[in-house]
Amino acid sequence: MRDSYWALLADQRKTRKLEITCDMEIDAAGSAPTQDESLMQTHGKATAVRSIEGWIIIVTNVHEEADEETIQDTFGEFGEVKNLHLNLDRRSGYVKGYALIEYATLEEARAAVDGAHDTKMLDQTIHVDFAFVRPPPGKGGRGGRGAGRRPGRSRSRSRSPGHNKDADGDVNVEQ
Repeated sequence: MRDSYWALLADQRKTRKLEITCDMEIDAAGSAPTQDESLMQTHGKATAVRSIEGWIIIVTNVHEEADEETIQDTFGEFGEVKNLHLNLDRRSGYVKGYALIEYATLEEARAAVDGAHDTKMLDQTIHVDFAFVRPPPGKGGRGGRGAGRRPGRSRSRSRSPGHNKDADGDVNVEQ
């Protein structure tokens, strides 16, 4: 029973990973961009990548008492906002501090990034940039967990006091 549960859970994780990778269109690093490269440049010199339906920007340092209307008014000046996500803290009900905003075109998203970055909203300076990016050349495309580790090395686990393994891998408890 226990093994089948873990096998089922592993299968579900694999399925989720496949769905995520199939849903996102990622251009090859060497392929020619379809848009003007300068429009796709982020503040960190990475290249913005389009999501399935549009261009998504992330707004950080959002005031905890901001609401969708405030953000819609601020970012509606730059173009039509297709989608807006403003995550709230479950316990307090306040904004977590960031928002995701989707625009249909790169030009609208670029205008929002350039026009709203390092501006004030509710007496707090917000930071705006593209949410999905491809790293700049030379930074390495490796990401995720353990990317900085050397090959062949793994993290060791802490051992319980008084437990030793013998040559067969059996645990011997000292008493």
